[in-house]
Amino acid sequence: MRLMKKTVLTEYARPWKLFTLAIGITLLIAGSFYYEAPDWDITISLIMAGLSYLTAPWSIRVIMERRWAQWPAMLFATWFTVDGCYWLYWHFKNPVALELMREANFPASLSLYGMCGVIWLYRGSLRELIADSRKLLRLHSSQVPK
Repeated sequence: MRLMKKTVLTEYARPWKLFTLAIGITLLIAGSFYYEAPDWDITISLIMAGLSYLTAPWSIRVIMERRWAQWPAMLFATWFTVDGCYWLYWHFKNPVALELMREANFPASLSLYGMCGVIWLYRGSLRELIADSRKLLRLHSSQVPK
């Protein structure tokens, strides 16, 4: 159990993952100023990005590895990150914005959640990711008929 916790913490602390999280948060914050949507602010951007960082790779892994017993927890984590925390935040901050924007927020947030899960799914350093990607590309190119 201790090794598993260390592995999980190691993955959360990977510089390339933290860097991509920082880029994503920067884009979300910039988007909140540029688009001026009534339900898009810095606080919800930080909340949803942080929860996505913590849960999206695990959710994708549960689906890919067909861990059926974990599906209820995965579905809850996905829903809470994509819609539950959004509802909770806007319910208290501005219920009118929630009513206006919730339906539009869900598909956009779910898409971003899935993309983040795929990006952060890899377990390893950036150097290992590049090396493994090159191996896969070489393997693929050697199997393509000429």
